[in-house]
Amino acid sequence: MLCGNEIDLINAEWSIRVMKKPVGVRVVFATEDGVCNTLEGDVSYHAGDAILTGVEGERWPIKRARFNETYTPILPIRAGENGTYTKKPIVVHALQMQEPFYVDVNWGSGRLEGKQGDWLLQYGKDDYGIVSQSIFEKTYQIIE
Repeated sequence: MLCGNEIDLINAEWSIRVMKKPVGVRVVFATEDGVCNTLEGDVSYHAGDAILTGVEGERWPIKRARFNETYTPILPIRAGENGTYTKKPIVVHALQMQEPFYVDVNWGSGRLEGKQGDWLLQYGKDDYGIVSQSIFEKTYQIIE
């Protein structure tokens, strides 16, 4: 199986640039350490980390510091409260994969596995994620 961590999408001329659409996600801040069952595999999280629920009921954790940098609450929610948030308009690099692949996440302990047709996303150096085709269509826009 192909390792997505070995693909540098930021410097690849064949990757595309995408941005998350302003779609609200439900956020709950963890009160204790645990494991989140994502669509792509189990990922651990720590107390205080954000657990997000997306457009198809999919769940994933994000370290609190990273969450604070990249998400904004939708009023009347205030930052740090459980509720609905949107992703800030941040450009990331993406590639629709033509074979099964995996990434080892740097924001928790765990390995995510993607299927043919899923999207490999690179948010920054050594920071990767996987999004299914159906969720990608609902939540990302391609930047021309």
